Amino acid sequence: MNRKYSKWSILSILLVVSAGLLSGCTNTSGPSSALALGSTTGGAGDLQVVSLLPPPSNTRDGADQLIAENDLLEVDVFQVDELDRTVRVDSNGRISMPLIGTVQVAGKTIAKIQQELQARYGAKYLQSPEITVFLKESSSRRVTMDGEFRKPGLYPTTNNSSLLQAVALAGGFSKLADEKKIFVFRQIGDKKMVANYSIADIRAGKSRDPRLFGGDVVVAFTSSAKVATQNLKEALGLAASASRLATPF
Repeated sequence: MNRKYSKWSILSILLVVSAGLLSGCTNTSGPSSALALGSTTGGAGDLQVVSLLPPPSNTRDGADQLIAENDLLEVDVFQVDELDRTVRVDSNGRISMPLIGTVQVAGKTIAKIQQELQARYGAKYLQSPEITVFLKESSSRRVTMDGEFRKPGLYPTTNNSSLLQAVALAGGFSKLADEKKIFVFRQIGDKKMVANYSIADIRAGKSRDPRLFGGDVVVAFTSSAKVATQNLKEALGLAASASRLATPF
């Protein structure tokens, strides 16, 4: 038996269905609900939630950069050209130099590495050596932009890179992003920390634009309200299509 529905009855049915979809969306907002911890300080397993992220350890409040694996260093020994080298930090965080062998450099600043090289060469081979180390290529000076960005991916940083600049490099936000739920993850020593920043507040001048460092991971989460609105629009579009099909010729 064929049953005929008016366009209003079809619209009512679809609106009821869409209401259920919206309710489910607002109750389960995906990964953002697990991390929407605001600016409270506390622990979440191995992850420490803080209101503001501190700069990486042993960097003089971010003035120095720590050398990492795969970084390319240029070592210049004054007036001893035979010892000059361009070396890449290996997977164990070491470089190899003439006479003194391997030197652990990962996790150290340029100044610290220079001091160590001068001490080791001065102990046996050179009198008062002058050694300069340059960071020629840095694999660690990159941030990861993940989640609701138009162009997520890896992006280079400088000594003055900020969160707003990184968002711009990633093409801004997608249509479903929640600009108040931008989480920045950072490794501080042996601890993993995360802080929640609101881009809306930063743009309005209510919050400071935080500096980013190489190795940071920035995640933009989905807005439940925007997802609900999107679902409603799709449901209404479906209802309109169904009502046209139900209209007798």
